[in-house]
Amino acid sequence: MNRTYCKVDAFYRPMGREMNGVLYTPREDIRDTAVVVIHSDADYLNFTAGKNLARRGFLTLCANVEHPSDPLEKRLPSVKLAIEAVKAQPGIKKVVILGHSGGATLMSCYQAVAENGPGIFQGDGRIVKMGEVEPLPAADGVMLIDSNFGNGVMTLVSLDPGIVDEADGTKRQLDYDASAPENGFSADGKTCYTEGFRKNFYAAQAARQKRLIDYALERLNALERREGRYEDDEPLIVPGGSQIAPNNRLFPQDLHMLAHTKGMYDLIHADGSVTHEVVRSLRTARPMLDPTPRYGLGAMTTTVRTYLSSNCVRTAPDYGVREDGIDGIDYDSAFCCPPGNVQYIHAPMLIMGMTGGYECIASEIIYQNAASEDKTIAFVEGGTHMLGTAKDAEQYPGQFGDAAKTLFDAIADWLDVKFPETNGGDRQ
Repeated sequence: MNRTYCKVDAFYRPMGREMNGVLYTPREDIRDTAVVVIHSDADYLNFTAGKNLARRGFLTLCANVEHPSDPLEKRLPSVKLAIEAVKAQPGIKKVVILGHSGGATLMSCYQAVAENGPGIFQGDGRIVKMGEVEPLPAADGVMLIDSNFGNGVMTLVSLDPGIVDEADGTKRQLDYDASAPENGFSADGKTCYTEGFRKNFYAAQAARQKRLIDYALERLNALERREGRYEDDEPLIVPGGSQIAPNNRLFPQDLHMLAHTKGMYDLIHADGSVTHEVVRSLRTARPMLDPTPRYGLGAMTTTVRTYLSSNCVRTAPDYGVREDGIDGIDYDSAFCCPPGNVQYIHAPMLIMGMTGGYECIASEIIYQNAASEDKTIAFVEGGTHMLGTAKDAEQYPGQFGDAAKTLFDAIADWLDVKFPETNGGDRQ
């Protein structure tokens, strides 16, 4: 497999914009369908999909958004640049976009706008209306691989509800101490939080989210009146608000939560066999961390405009994390969550979950909400969120085989079926 480093702006550079990407080129037998992989804010130039899909014959561009700290709608043109760069390659006729984890937020938002225009996200019920977006070319297909519930939801479930001063990450109410044995925590990995604690915790989490949204909207209004602290935007620091994994609250410790799907789905095993069953998360408990007092680990550092477009969602009174999903999320209040965005996507869609983590439970609601009549869902037994193998969850060595191979074989099979080769190998 040859790996060609390239600048996407070598193919397309409007108004001086640049975006870095790595083009993974198969040695031979290149399909006429290519794949574009971009995360919403992380560096994905060396993401494993590049080499794995190229080995299976698919030209794959792993790229980064131009400005990852911008409001979500301002990151969409980066996907457009990548799609147009790939389409400029000899012999490429179809382009499929792949969103992994938080990348599914970006890619689902992109495709929804590309198919329908930004008007779908400009209704009065949104926390903020999406701004105007340049015309975007729709991808021919969408793959959401171990998507989480969306950047808005993951920020919500990561909020420390005990914060009493939004300017201080060290002052907290002890009522929401997730490491207290009296609340159900157990250092041996057998945590089972009490019903009362979970109810109070999630109620306080939702209340804090509402306060943050109200404050950000107040500051946005000041900016729009030209009375803000800066002309264009304002910094926003949220103690105990980073959505990175160490900040996710309760369910990493309590394996009774986000434990299984509601319905039955195809589960792909290491030997290639497929069973149809209720899919269970096979993850092991994570050690308890306390990231809130640490600025680098626990704080969300963003801006008012980016927070409102990219990192928040409204809740309903029944909000809470259950054993088979998350209830009480108003997905129509935001455009930073795949379960809401896929309601507007009609292109062929592949949704896959990796059972070695908890993100896989999001795949079910994404699949259920997707408007596409041509949608496929499957799960990989023992695959981790970063698309490796959950060896710590194996009952015996090799139980889950090579989960990455299982995943990318399934992706390649889906691509071959949905986008059969038509160019006959005619390449320059």
